[in-house]
Amino acid sequence: MTTSSISPQGAEPVPHSPPRGSDGNARQGDADHSHIAPGEIAVGVIIGRASEYFDFFVYGIASVLVFPAVFFPFEQKLEGVLYSFLIFSFAFIARPFGTVISMAIQRRFGREAKLTLALFVLGTSTAGIAFLPGYASLGFTAIVLLSVFRFGQGLALGGSWDGLPSLLALNAPANRRGWYAMLGQLGAPIGFFIASALFAYLYSSLPSEDFLDWGWRYSFYVAFAINVVALFARLRLVATDDYARLLEERELEPTSVTELVSSQGANILIGAFAALASYALFHLITVFPLSWITLYSDQSVTEFLVVQMIGAVLGAGGIVASGLLADRIGRRFTLGGLAAVIAAFSGFAPTLLDGGRIGQDIFILVGFVILGLSYGQAAGAVTSNFAPKYRYVGAALTADVAWLVGAAFAPLVALGLSAHFGLAYVSVYLLSGAVATLAALGLNRALVRD
Repeated sequence: MTTSSISPQGAEPVPHSPPRGSDGNARQGDADHSHIAPGEIAVGVIIGRASEYFDFFVYGIASVLVFPAVFFPFEQKLEGVLYSFLIFSFAFIARPFGTVISMAIQRRFGREAKLTLALFVLGTSTAGIAFLPGYASLGFTAIVLLSVFRFGQGLALGGSWDGLPSLLALNAPANRRGWYAMLGQLGAPIGFFIASALFAYLYSSLPSEDFLDWGWRYSFYVAFAINVVALFARLRLVATDDYARLLEERELEPTSVTELVSSQGANILIGAFAALASYALFHLITVFPLSWITLYSDQSVTEFLVVQMIGAVLGAGGIVASGLLADRIGRRFTLGGLAAVIAAFSGFAPTLLDGGRIGQDIFILVGFVILGLSYGQAAGAVTSNFAPKYRYVGAALTADVAWLVGAAFAPLVALGLSAHFGLAYVSVYLLSGAVATLAALGLNRALVRD
C-alpha cells in the first residue's frame, strides 16, 4: 500500500512508500513523528527565511544608498550603482557552490557540522562588511574584500539548507498544501519590511556624512545578530532526535550532486524556470525601483521606502491569498495564471515608472500584490518530478538556480538597459520571465509523475 505525499516545498503529490522507522517498520515510523505538527515545523521555516531575506535586502538597499559613494566614489553615481549591483549578484553565483560543498560536508560530518560552518561563514562575512573601510582608506582592496565577503554570504546561504521547507511540505495536510507552501515565502515581505524600516530610520535621522561614514553599518550589525540567532535556532531544531528521525524517514538526506545532476538535471532547470516570472518581478519592485528613484526622480528616498514598506504588507497579504487560491485551483494553474498577469503588468511598467510620484507608487503597490500572489507558490513548483532520494538536494539546487537565472542580475540588467535605452526594456525583461515560466510549466505537464 502506498501513501500520497508532496514533494519539497509543497509541490504536487507523488506516490511513495510509507516512511520507515528506525527499525524499518512503517507503523513505528508513523508513531515516531505523529506528535510533530506541521505548524511547529513552519515556525522554523519562517524564522530561517525571514532572517535570510533581511540580510538579502540589507545588502540590496545598501547597494543603492551606500556602496556607490563608499566603494566607488571615483565613478559617476549610475556607474557606481551598476558596479554595486554586479557585486550584489556574487552571492547568487556562490549559492549553488555552497550547496554542493555543504552536502559533501553533511554526508561526511553530519547536518550539525554543516549548519555550524554555515553560521560561522555567514557571521564572518556579514560582520566583515559591517567593519570594512571604504575606498578612501583601502583603495581597490576595499572593493576586493567587499566582493569576497559577498561571495562568502552566498556560500553560507547555500550551506544553510536544513530541509525544513521540504519537511513542512511533506507533512502538510493533503487539502492544505498550497497554504503550507506559502508559509516560508512570508519571510520575504517580513525581511524586506524590517530592512526598509531600518534604512528609512537611519537615512532620515542622520546627516548624509554620518550615514555614509558609520550609520549604514548598524544595518549589517543587526543582520549579523539576526542571522546568527536564527541559524542557531534552526541548528538546535534539526539537531533534536525527533526531527533527525523524521528527516531520515522522509528520505531528506544528501545524495551525490553528480548523480543528481546527471539523472535529474532537466528537472532542476524546469523547476527553476517555472518560477522565473516571480523571481524577475521580485527585484524589479524592490531593489531596482529604489535605484531608479535615487537617480532619476525627485521623490524622497525615505518616503519611497515607506511606500515600499506598505507594499511589503500588501505582498504578505498576497502570499497568504496564494495559499487559499492554490488549494482551490492548484499550484500550477496559480503560477501559470499569475505569469500571465505579470506579462500584462509588464506593459504598464514604463508608463508607471515614468509617471511621477503617483505612477511610481502605483507600480510599487500593485507590483507587490502581484508578486505576493505569484511568489507565494513559486518555491518547488515542479519538484514532484524528483525521485524521493533526490528530493533533499534537488529542492536546494532548484532554488539556487531559480535565484541565479531569475533574480541575480535583474537589478543590474534592468537599470543598465533602462538608463541607456529606456524603460521599455523593463517590460521586455518581465515579459521574458513570464514566457519562460509558462513554457516551463507546459513542459513539466508532460514530465510530471502523478
